[in-house]
Amino acid sequence: MIQFRLALVICTMKVAGFTFIRNGIKFDYPFIEAIQSILPLCDKVYVALGQSEDNTKELIQAMNEPKLIVIPTIWDDSLREGGKVLAVETNKAFDGIPAEYDWCIYIQGDEVLPDESLEVIKAGMTQYLHNPEVEGLLLQYLHFYGTYKYIADSANWYRREIRIIRNDKAIRSYKDAQGFRKNGQKLKAKLLSAYIHHYGWVKSPQVMLAKQKEFNKLWHDESWIQEAFSNLEVFDYSGIDSIKEFSGNYPKIMEQRILAANWALGLNPTQKKISIKNKFRQTVEQLTGIRLFEYKNYKII
Repeated sequence: MIQFRLALVICTMKVAGFTFIRNGIKFDYPFIEAIQSILPLCDKVYVALGQSEDNTKELIQAMNEPKLIVIPTIWDDSLREGGKVLAVETNKAFDGIPAEYDWCIYIQGDEVLPDESLEVIKAGMTQYLHNPEVEGLLLQYLHFYGTYKYIADSANWYRREIRIIRNDKAIRSYKDAQGFRKNGQKLKAKLLSAYIHHYGWVKSPQVMLAKQKEFNKLWHDESWIQEAFSNLEVFDYSGIDSIKEFSGNYPKIMEQRILAANWALGLNPTQKKISIKNKFRQTVEQLTGIRLFEYKNYKII
């Protein structure tokens, strides 16, 4: 009887994915892999597709994926303050999802779900489907840096974010689209033992410099951009405070992209530049699991 009820819940639970993208090829985002990684969990995936200077649109069309719903959008580049335009574009995709869906899975163009996370997420959505107190589900992050070989491991990098939310349009993407709020309040969330791979800092030094120039326009004016990047020909990855080698499994859909990465950076994981404050924070976290002074865009219940 219990198994029958669980099967009934799985059959009746409807899940939609959503994302946004613009100039995905120009800035070497793994946006196709991002979409592909959530497809097994979703009945439909809604893509807010901004007007691009490359063939991002054509690449999405070439997927020939019946689950995809493309929403053409025009970015308001005047919304620089705090990266607000990213939240606006996220909300455009979210607002396109009909009321019939229960959960909505958010993925950004530089994030990919590893294969082992799928069953964990499906189980979490099923477990909390009929618990209205749970407004979102938290995923844990691995931030790859420089190449696919290394991940950043200092306390400066956020370790969790909500990526599954209720289909409640009172929920809005917050600030620069890193998280969500409902009526201005942090969402009540459950933490899942599922990871998400963040590849936003894995690009060739040339492409990363171009991406940084463009991305920083969302926070700074042209004079700041000119002063910060005018003397650079490539991005300098050496300023990282701490990295370590990644020892887990990559998503299968990332295999070709990883094989094609042909830049060498000379990064050395034994060289650390961690401040005394962050060394203390890391020691406390290792002993207790608590990260001091951690910014939390959610409330774990």
